[in-house]
Amino acid sequence: MVSDVLSTRLPERIRRLDELANNLWWSWHPQARDLFRALSYPLWRISGHNPVKQLRDMSQHDLEAAAADPAFLSLYDAVMSAFDNDMSASNRWFPASHPDRPHGLIAYFSMEFAIHNCLPIYAGGLGILAGDTCKEASDMGLPLVGVGFMYPQGYFHQRVSTSGWQEEVYRHIDFDETPISRAYSPGDRRCLVQVQLGSRTVCIGAWRVRAGRTSIYLLDTNLEENAPQDRQLSARLYTADQEQRLQQEIILGVSGVRLLRALGMQPAIWHANEGHAAFMMLERVREEVAKGTSLTEAVRGVQSTSVFTTHTPVPAGHDVFPTRLVEKYVSGHWDSIGVDRQKFLALGQQARLGEHYFDMTALALKMADKRNAVSRLHGQVTRKMWHVLWPEVRVDQVPISHVTNGIHVPTWIAPELGRLYETYLGRDWLKEVDKPELWERITDIPDEELWAVRQFLKRKLMRAILEKAQRGWAIGGLTAQQVLAMGALLEPDVLTLGFVRRFAEYKRPALIFRDVERLKRIVNNRWRPVQVLFAGKSHPADFPSKRLLQHVYMLATDREFQGRIAFVDDYDMHMARYLVHGVDVWLNTPRRLQEACGTSGIKAALNGVPHLSILDGWWHEGYTGINGWAIGNRAEMASPEDEDRADAEALYNLLENEVAPLYYERDRSGVPRAWTRLVKDTIRSVAPVFCARRMMKEYTELMYAAPGPGAQA
Repeated sequence: MVSDVLSTRLPERIRRLDELANNLWWSWHPQARDLFRALSYPLWRISGHNPVKQLRDMSQHDLEAAAADPAFLSLYDAVMSAFDNDMSASNRWFPASHPDRPHGLIAYFSMEFAIHNCLPIYAGGLGILAGDTCKEASDMGLPLVGVGFMYPQGYFHQRVSTSGWQEEVYRHIDFDETPISRAYSPGDRRCLVQVQLGSRTVCIGAWRVRAGRTSIYLLDTNLEENAPQDRQLSARLYTADQEQRLQQEIILGVSGVRLLRALGMQPAIWHANEGHAAFMMLERVREEVAKGTSLTEAVRGVQSTSVFTTHTPVPAGHDVFPTRLVEKYVSGHWDSIGVDRQKFLALGQQARLGEHYFDMTALALKMADKRNAVSRLHGQVTRKMWHVLWPEVRVDQVPISHVTNGIHVPTWIAPELGRLYETYLGRDWLKEVDKPELWERITDIPDEELWAVRQFLKRKLMRAILEKAQRGWAIGGLTAQQVLAMGALLEPDVLTLGFVRRFAEYKRPALIFRDVERLKRIVNNRWRPVQVLFAGKSHPADFPSKRLLQHVYMLATDREFQGRIAFVDDYDMHMARYLVHGVDVWLNTPRRLQEACGTSGIKAALNGVPHLSILDGWWHEGYTGINGWAIGNRAEMASPEDEDRADAEALYNLLENEVAPLYYERDRSGVPRAWTRLVKDTIRSVAPVFCARRMMKEYTELMYAAPGPGAQA
């Protein structure tokens, strides 16, 4: 591995750069990023902010020069001291607050984890949440281990053709330039476990990702021991092939448990992030039955130590497999559990679908005692949706609670704003992000300083978009029309809206285009112009959403919009930071009751970007009346057509009569005082309530509490 080579090349004085580069702790600590930037800024940029690749490509001469540079060594020592301090759990929230639970390991299963763009094994919000959870667990000293998949081809890179059609490009991850390492058992042997898929036995390896104190183990079937078809099982995230997807979920749940056992881990709590991981619960029942525990006791023990989080407020979003497929690949498992076919399949069945389908969410809900949605409103929707499993109780008594999602503040705060917060909120502001009283001090920031930083971040975004368009033009293949659509004509002084999220029909990305002529008048207003940035991917198999993306993209090429509509392709975590930092307003237009949470708007609000949104997801509980705008009201419409008509009209009225006038209202010094007050209200009301620190404290107190006596982990 490249790490072995680096250890011999790095001068002794800076040898721990290898250790630091291979722990993604650096990705949410600005001083650590500054260290690698100071080592070689050109290579830092060329590597895509990936220090493992950067160190691999550095010359021996440059490494020796850095080891002899007093300024670099001073920064190096400071960073390594901070790293060592953070890697110690002694001064963290969890051990200080829960000294009686020092060894209560939490196993967190998720189909995707987004830690940094140098490890592109994530598709969107679910992965971002999982990554933020792991980082916050590290910061708080919470004993958590992640289990997911290593996808050698990652998620696809997006390319948009001249006709506006999304094309998917898959690129293999170079493991030698990625901050990962092979996972080994305590005996220092390559860790392999096996899982039965029908009549086949598949071998599973694993990779370890270090995110501060948190380790994430990523399962891998691309092993020589496996047949070619099985080596491809873990190749891609969210494959459209239903049969392959079921096999992936069996591997995640069953071999994920076996991997942790092989590594010597005995979690006290098992958390399934979405229904993809539900087979983890059945594997633990099998373990207990194999030990001689009765089936009834085994099920109760697993239920008492299982947490399940659902993120999907619409039935179509849940993984449901034909019973025949489940029989094909899981038939050997029910014998080992001690149940017959009918009883096993009943665990994943629910009345709406009947006996021919197996619902992974239904399985997880039945096998976990602690179940939660991801916002207050989503909790209401989820209880109604799953009342079918508890028909004997009232809807409001369905045993599903909620823990509203939060974001990992150090990951998503712009460094420039972070320094401003440090000046006016205090040097230790990051340790108190969930305390509302801390954020009351936001009013101490002079309007001029806050406005100057906001303008700087906007120009930084525009520069990044322009550079992206220029690179596309320089390497050939882009037409002038595509360069226009990519945002080459955007202006930093114009009010800029951002519509940035996965493209899906329910998110209504084209709502703002419902009256194209009216929108043209809004964006081309001589005194108060507006521009709109779009970014996001459609699932490769979701053709209606791909047609929506095409529609939006082609409208961006319409010259009558004067270049003020843009689509930024190949959206990833790197571009996400520019967007949540730099736009002026975050636009969100989902159909009511179909947005579980929608944390992208929280990231923007943390950076002083007001929300302009339907009252759904987190905004339903976050909107105060003075921290952004609500499109329409909380009422459900008679039909989708009525909903679209009313919401588009409300959106246009807000843009024309409230948003744009407020933004362009300046005093003689050029500062928009009323707008800056709105920015401060946005930050103050959102940051402490919707941060991952608050979220993880709620999980710890409400969902991860120790089970009763006699429970089996």
